Amino acid sequence: MRHCDLAPPQYESMTKYTSTQLLTARRRFFDNGTAPRGLVPDTILRSWQRCTGLGLSAYTTPEVEPMPQQALREACEKYENLRRVCRPELETLYADARATGSIAILSAPDGLILEAIGSADFLDKASRVALTPGVPWAESATGTNAIGTAMIEGRAIEVRGAEHFFAPHRVLSCSAVPIIDPFGKIAGVLDLSGEASVHHTHALGMVRLAVDQIESRLFERDFPGCRVLRVQREASLFGTPCEGIVVFEGERLVAANRYGLDLLGLGRGDLGRRRFEELFEARLRDLTRDTSLRDAQGRSLLVRVDADAGKRAVVKAKPMAIAATTIIAPVFDAQLERELDRAQRVLVAGMPVLLSGETGTGKEVFAHELHRRTLRRDTPFVAVNCAGLPEGLIESELFGYEEGAFTGARRHGAKGLLREADGGVLFLDEIGDMPLPLQARLLRVLQEREVTPLGGGRPVKVEFALISATHQDLDVAVANGRFRSDLYFRIAHYSVQLPALREHADRRALIEMFWSQFAAASAVSMDDLALTRLADYAWPGNLRQLNGTLRTLVALADRQGRVTVADLPAAVLSAPHAGTVPADAGQAASLAGITAQAMRSALSAAAGNVSAAARKLGISRSTLYRRLSGSGAAAK
Repeated sequence: MRHCDLAPPQYESMTKYTSTQLLTARRRFFDNGTAPRGLVPDTILRSWQRCTGLGLSAYTTPEVEPMPQQALREACEKYENLRRVCRPELETLYADARATGSIAILSAPDGLILEAIGSADFLDKASRVALTPGVPWAESATGTNAIGTAMIEGRAIEVRGAEHFFAPHRVLSCSAVPIIDPFGKIAGVLDLSGEASVHHTHALGMVRLAVDQIESRLFERDFPGCRVLRVQREASLFGTPCEGIVVFEGERLVAANRYGLDLLGLGRGDLGRRRFEELFEARLRDLTRDTSLRDAQGRSLLVRVDADAGKRAVVKAKPMAIAATTIIAPVFDAQLERELDRAQRVLVAGMPVLLSGETGTGKEVFAHELHRRTLRRDTPFVAVNCAGLPEGLIESELFGYEEGAFTGARRHGAKGLLREADGGVLFLDEIGDMPLPLQARLLRVLQEREVTPLGGGRPVKVEFALISATHQDLDVAVANGRFRSDLYFRIAHYSVQLPALREHADRRALIEMFWSQFAAASAVSMDDLALTRLADYAWPGNLRQLNGTLRTLVALADRQGRVTVADLPAAVLSAPHAGTVPADAGQAASLAGITAQAMRSALSAAAGNVSAAARKLGISRSTLYRRLSGSGAAAK
C-alpha cells in the first residue's frame, strides 16, 4: 500500500510568489486600484476584492478584541463536540507547532478562534495581532487570512506575509483547511500559523492530513435507514482516510466526504439533489458487498457496501497511512527501566513524581507506562496540559463548577478534571506554565485532598496518584518567582530526567527502529541516504518532532512507496551532516564532540554559571552536569 494519490479540487496548489512581486501587487491594488494578475494567487486577489468591497482599509488595524471570558466559555461549550473530535489531531499539531515555533488553531465555522496552542513565544506575538481565542477571524473582521479565506473558498489555503489584507498581519504565515461534515457543511477550520520570515515547508500538508483524519472520524456515526458505500479506484486505499464515502437515503445522495465527491465528479451542492441512477450504471438494490461499477462517465470504480445499513460509514481496516494520534514511545533502555522501576515504587508509596525533559522527549508516554505498571492500571489516567488550556477556562476545567456558576454553565455543573482523576492517576503536563493563582489553588488541593468547585459548592474529597511534567528548569522558575516553591517541593518528591533525542549515542539505530514501525504499517521504504540525513539532524523537537516528520514522510512517499532525500524537510536538509564536516575539525568531527564543545563554550561565556549556560543552550541543569561530567569537563 502507498499514500493517497487523490488530490481533491478543494485543495489548491499555491504558487510561490516573491516578496518583490507581493509588494508590487499591493501597490497596484491598494494604491492604484488595478488588479495585479499574475503577481498574487487568484485566491488572494479574490479575497482582497471581497475585503475592499466590505469597506475595509488595508492600512488600518482591524478593530477586533477577544470576547469576554464568559462569552468564550459559552462558545467553547457550544462547540464542545467539535473540540472533542479535533482534540487528538490538535494535540499532535501542538507537538509539531512547539518544535517549529508555530501555533495550532481550531476555529468555529464562523471563524471564531476556540483554541490556540503551541510555541509560547509565538503565542505571545500572535496575541499582539489578536490571533488568540475569542477573536473572530472571518474575512469580514480580519481581512484576508487563512482561516477566513479557507471558509469562503471551501478549500485549503495558505496566506503568507504580505498576502494578508491588513498590514499588521504581514508577520504571519498561515495554513488552514476547512473541516467539512458529512452533509457538506463547514464544521470548523484547522490552522497552523507561524512567523512569515520562516518557510514552513510542510505546514499545509500536515494540516491537510489532520483534517483527513478528523473528517474520516466524523463518518463514524449512524445513518439510520441509509445505504453507505465506500468507493475507490484502488483497493489498497479502502479503510484509509483517503477512501471515498457516499451515503444514500433511498436513491438520494444525502452525505459524502470530499474524496467521494471528487471520485464522482460532484460538488457539495449536489448533496440532497442527485440520485443513484444518475451517478452509476446500476441499481442500488442490486449491489453486493464488493463490486465494480461504472460511473456516469463510464469510468470504473470499486464499491464496497457497508455490511449493516445504517451503521458506521467507516469500517476499521488496517490503515495505509499512520494515524495522526500515533506517538512514538521512547526506548526504555537499561537506565530508563531503572528509573521506571524506582518511580513506580515511589508512586505506589503515595508520593508524587516529577518528570523533566525538553519538549517532546516522551514525558507523557513515560507517565502512561508508570500508570500501566502500578496497581492503578485499571483506573482513570487523566492528562491535563497546563499550557494548552485557555487561561480563562483552566480553572473551571480543573476544579469543575456548580450549576449557575457563570453564564452558559452546563445544567447540573461539571465535575472537573481533578475529580475525574479520583481513584486513578492525575498527570499535570507542562506544570511549569501554570498561572500563579492556579498554583495556589492546586497546592491547597494537594494538601487537603479535596476540591471545591467554582460557584461555592461543597468540598469533595479526592484521592489520586500525581505525576507532573515540565520542560522548564523549575529551580530557575522558583528563583524568578514564576513558580511557587511550596508547590515545587510538594510535586517533586522524586524527579526523573528524560534525555533529549540528540543525546542518544546511536541516533541512526534509534531512528531506524522507529521508522520500522511506520514502514510496517504503511509498506513504505526509505533510502539509506535519507536515513543518514535524519540521523545527522539534531532534532530540537525530540521524539515529537521525529514522530511528526516520519508521519509526513509516509504521506510524501512516491507511487512506489519510497521516501528519498528530496522528501526531507528543509530544516533537515539545511542542517550540517557528516559529509560536510571539515577534515581538520578534530574532536568536533563527532556529534558528541560538537555537543561537548558547545556546552563548554556556553559555560565559559556564562563565567561558570551552570544555570545560565543551561538556559542559553535550552537544556536543564542536570543534563548539562551529566554531559559535562561525561566528557571530563569541570564546572565551577
